[in-house]
Formats: sequence, C-alpha cells, structure tokens
Amino acid sequence: MSELKKLREKKNLTQEELSEKSGISVRTIQRIEAGTEPKGYTLKTLAATLDVAEKELLKQKEVIEEVFIEDKLAVVEEKEVINFNLIKIINLSSLPFAWLPIANFLPPILIMLFTKEKSQITKQIISLQIFLAVISPVIFMIVALLKVGSKAVLLTMVLLTLANIYIILRNAYEIDKKNKLFYNLNFSVL
Repeated sequence: MSELKKLREKKNLTQEELSEKSGISVRTIQRIEAGTEPKGYTLKTLAATLDVAEKELLKQKEVIEEVFIEDKLAVVEEKEVINFNLIKIINLSSLPFAWLPIANFLPPILIMLFTKEKSQITKQIISLQIFLAVISPVIFMIVALLKVGSKAVLLTMVLLTLANIYIILRNAYEIDKKNKLFYNLNFSVL
C-alpha cells in the first residue's frame, strides 16, 4: 500500500475528495497510489493538503528498495550450486596415485583448476590428500628408522596405501549419499 493511500484513508478521504481539496486530478492520485512517485508541485500540494511532510509521501519507496535489495542478496546467496558428481570425480581422482603419497593430491588440484570447482568440500578433499601426502612419508620414515625389519616397512607401506584408498572410497560413498565428506579436517590447507 502506498503512503498516499495510507495517509488519505487515515484522513477518511476518498480519492475524489482528495482531488477536490488539492486540485490534483483523480487519475494522478490513482497513479501515485499505484506506485508512481509524486514530484514537484504535486508532491508539495498533496503534502500541504494532507498536512504532512513531503518525505512522508515518499517513505514507501525507500522501504521497497530496502526489501528489494535484501531479497536480491538472498537470491544471490542461494544460487551457489555445487556439482556433487564433479566433486566425487575430484575425490576419486586420487585413487590411481594412492600408493604414491607425493602425487595423490595432484589430480584433484588439476581437476579443480580446470573445472573451476572451488567449493569448500573440494578444498577439504585436497587438504586431506595433502595432509596424507605429508603424514604418510613421516610415518614410513619413523618405521624405517626404528629398524624393525623390512617386513614391517613393507607392511607399513601397504597399510598407509590401504588407509588412503579407504578414506577416498568412504568419502566418495558419503558424497554420493549425503553430499558431504565422511573424513575431513578441521582446517583447510588451501
């Protein structure tokens, strides 16, 4: 409802009565009540006739603009669409290099850069693989330096590879079912 209509009804005036009192045509009053902004002589005359400040006749427009801006921002925030199939591919791209920790994060990074899929979940996948690429050699070196035997070193390598494969596959399953990661870090390397 326009401010003019509110003020007119508050004074118990019909459009015709306001027209007679102000000298403004009924058609002009109808246009203003429909949303046209009063200007110049019309604004001054209507404000004087209704005994209000000119800015009171313009309040509604400001409110409409504020609501429109808020609605527009809400729509922009909702438009961020995440392609979970692409995220699953990014996650699974680490699989061929799961046995080589130094290279297991390279395919996801390359796919992310080429597809420009930079969502938070993609960054978490890559951060997890970078973390595993750092921690796996450290664990391997600790076992090697403990001199527990070549079987233990080989077993450690196999277990680290299987752990990485399990993490990748479990996250792929969770992305497919719940659109989130099962294993993720509390921080992001990217």
